[in-house]
Amino acid sequence: STIVQYLTCAYTSIINRSPLCPSIFVLKHHNYLKTNKMGSPPSDFIITATESMDSKEFMHLNPQDFRGKAHKAVDFIADYYKNVESYPVLSQVQPGFLKNRLPKTPPNTPESFDTILQDVQTDIIPGITHWLSPNFFAYFPASVSSAAFIGEMLCTCFNAVGFNWLASPAATELEMVVMDWLAVMLQLPKTFMFSGSGGGVLQSSTSESTLCTLVAARDRVLNEIGIENIGRLVVYGSDQTHAMGKIAGIPPHNIRCIPTRMEDDFALSPYSLRKVIEADVEQGLVPLFLCVTVGTTSTTAIDPIKELADVAKKYNIWVHVDGAYGGNACICPEYRPFLDGIEKVDSLSLSPHKWLLSYGECCCLWMKNPNLVVSALRTDPEYLKNKHSESDSVVSYKDWQVAGTARRFKSLRLWFLLRSYGVENLQNHIRSDVRMAITFERLVKSDVRFEIVVPRRFALVCFRLKQFNGFDTSYTELLNKKLLER
Repeated sequence: STIVQYLTCAYTSIINRSPLCPSIFVLKHHNYLKTNKMGSPPSDFIITATESMDSKEFMHLNPQDFRGKAHKAVDFIADYYKNVESYPVLSQVQPGFLKNRLPKTPPNTPESFDTILQDVQTDIIPGITHWLSPNFFAYFPASVSSAAFIGEMLCTCFNAVGFNWLASPAATELEMVVMDWLAVMLQLPKTFMFSGSGGGVLQSSTSESTLCTLVAARDRVLNEIGIENIGRLVVYGSDQTHAMGKIAGIPPHNIRCIPTRMEDDFALSPYSLRKVIEADVEQGLVPLFLCVTVGTTSTTAIDPIKELADVAKKYNIWVHVDGAYGGNACICPEYRPFLDGIEKVDSLSLSPHKWLLSYGECCCLWMKNPNLVVSALRTDPEYLKNKHSESDSVVSYKDWQVAGTARRFKSLRLWFLLRSYGVENLQNHIRSDVRMAITFERLVKSDVRFEIVVPRRFALVCFRLKQFNGFDTSYTELLNKKLLER
């Protein structure tokens, strides 16, 4: 009868569109953890409260109240974007600054929205490194746009947790659509597309994408040689490659970071790869996974996909291409040759948040055989089963990621972005950034105090102060470090 009362109240709350009061039931006994002989709580474990909170006292999402606060928030954000150049790019605060500014305990009663927003201005903004400032030159840019921002607002609005098709059909199917759209923009083979024999998924980062494919490659091989041989598996990449392997159960001493040379523009040499693999095979080890990079973090080095894939395939190695930054440029025909040989690899990832204006945590991963990833990551508890997923007629994205059922409607961002700007404008955006880099590169070359360290390929220019006669090497390095900190 207690459950019936609860469900009746819940149903009434839904009909009346009022929040379900959490105080409908109260504990009668403090020793509520005691159970009877059958392992159930005592029969008088809970009773109906004689009084309940008036639901009007706390409306956590009132549409009219939200409208007013959201307008103020948008004005605040627009003003921040307008004035972001006036802030020092690097935060000037010291560790522990915020702890000393904020109260030790949370407020017991509500504070006004205006007060909170003012505290963002006075307490939070001073502690922010302003990635959106036009004066920010560290790392790759955190690219943004109005279209992606609106898409993110709607993503938050719906709060859809699309871990499988039934949980939100539009979330699943829109993601499939935009992944195929981007694949078309990159001129990927049909083997990577839902319209062909493959498919794609949105991850939060390159690290997650690499981990998913590495786990799939690992399980594929262990199914053949036995899990007891996991210590024989070897992962390959260059010394410029993104971190990989350690959290997939691969022994750290079996992760090969193959040295690159300035003479090769820091690209991974197929010859060097072959020699390392041959040495491992002679030792009885099992080559497993190769990460090829198009646009490394340090220098935007470009590994030769086709030649490296040819070496890897002789040993049945899974080849993954990390195009987190440089891959975005390949939507432009003049940069597409950097993906030549992509038909020979098993997976590809790139991050629109690095160059395609999509805000953070947006990494695209395409695979030729998604079933291998699904087989490695699939979870199938009883409470998630449904006829659509059981029939394998739909995609359950929870099985395409390491985060399980935690999944946001991030495809809205890309959908808004691609529709609002179109392919042509996104290509122009890439080209505009490259033109600015070319201009800067020329300026650096014209100054005898500086030198270009590696050739510029995209919009990253690597330069440093030269070593001049009469100056100690350590002093020059100190000046370069100070230059980095500016």
